[in-house]
Amino acid sequence: MTMPSVTDDSMQPGDRYVVGMERLLKAVQELSLVRELEGVQHIVRTVARELTGCDGATIVLNEGGSHCYYADEDAIAPLWKGLRFPQDICVSGWAMRHRQPVVIPDIYTDPRVPHEAYRPTFVKSMVMVPIRAMAPIGAIGNYWAEVRRPTDTDVRLLQALADATSVAMENVSVYAELEHRVRVRTEELTRAHLEIQQLAVTDELTGLLNRRGFYEAARLALSRKMRVLLVYVDADGLKEVNDKLGHAAGDAMLADIAETLRMSFRASDIIARMGGDEFCVMMVNPSIDEAALREILLQRIEEANAARPRAYHLAASFGCITVPEAVPEDLDRWLVEADRRMYMEKTSRKGRLRAD
Repeated sequence: MTMPSVTDDSMQPGDRYVVGMERLLKAVQELSLVRELEGVQHIVRTVARELTGCDGATIVLNEGGSHCYYADEDAIAPLWKGLRFPQDICVSGWAMRHRQPVVIPDIYTDPRVPHEAYRPTFVKSMVMVPIRAMAPIGAIGNYWAEVRRPTDTDVRLLQALADATSVAMENVSVYAELEHRVRVRTEELTRAHLEIQQLAVTDELTGLLNRRGFYEAARLALSRKMRVLLVYVDADGLKEVNDKLGHAAGDAMLADIAETLRMSFRASDIIARMGGDEFCVMMVNPSIDEAALREILLQRIEEANAARPRAYHLAASFGCITVPEAVPEDLDRWLVEADRRMYMEKTSRKGRLRAD
C-alpha cells in the first residue's frame, strides 16, 4: 500500500500531520544508519522537500557561532550551496541566534531578509527552523517559488525533522570520534607490536641485529639464490679489557667494533652481533672480493683507533668466504666455515706475536 503524499491538498491538517510524522519516522530510521555527515544531509534535504512540498531545501551549519555555511541543498534552481555568510545578515543566522523558527510569507516585506542576495533566486517565501533549540548547530530552510504562507503543520514537521537531524549529527560526531579512537589505538598497538618484534631481533648493546635477527634476514636473502660474501668477526682482547678495565669498558669496546662495521658496509648488508665478542656480516652480491674487504676492515679499525684516545685498543680477526648461489639450508655450513677461517687467523696472529 502506497503512503499518501504529505502535500496532498485534499487532506485535513490533522491527517496531513499524521502522514508527515509517518514519513518522519521512516526518515529517523534512515538517519540512524548513517555514519557520515554527507549522508545525513542527503536524507534531510530530500525529506524536507517531501514534508512541505516546497521548491527548495537547504541545510545550513553553524560555523563558530559567527557564520552560516550552506552545506547542502535540493532545489529547482541553484541557491547558496558551499557559500558562507555572517549570521547577522542571513535568516538562518537569525533562527540559530534566536533559537526559534522563522516564517516569512513574502521575503520582500521582511527586514530580516537580505533582499539583494535573494533577487537572483526563485525564492518568494520561506521558513527556517534551527537544528537543536539549545545551542543550535545549524538550520533547515524551505523555500517556495510563489508567495505562500507556510502552515503550522509545515513548521511543526520541519522542526521535528530538525530535531531528528540534531540527534543524527551528534551520532555521526560520536561515531567519528570512536572511529578515531579505534584508529589511534590500533596504530599504537601496531607500533608496540613492531617495537616488540624489533627488540626480539635487535642486540641491545650495539643496536645491530642479534643472532635470531641475522638468521631471519640471512635466510630471506639466501632464498633469492644470489652470490654472498660472509664475514665472521671476532673482537680481539675483549677478555683482557673486561678483566683490567671492567665490563663497562668491554661493552664500549664492542659498541665501537659495531660502529666500525656499520661504517664499513653498505646499508643493504646484514650486520649482526652473534653473541659475546662475535659478529657476522652477509653481503649480498658483493662488489669487492675477500682480500679487498679484509684490507678495508683493518683500515677502518686503525682509523677508529686514531680518531680518539681510548683506554683500550680496537682489534679484530676476520674469516671471509664467498658463496655462489647459496641457499638457506646451507647457511649453518657456511657460517661454520667462516668461523673456522676467523679462528685460524686469530691463532696465526697470536703465533706471530709470540714469535716476535
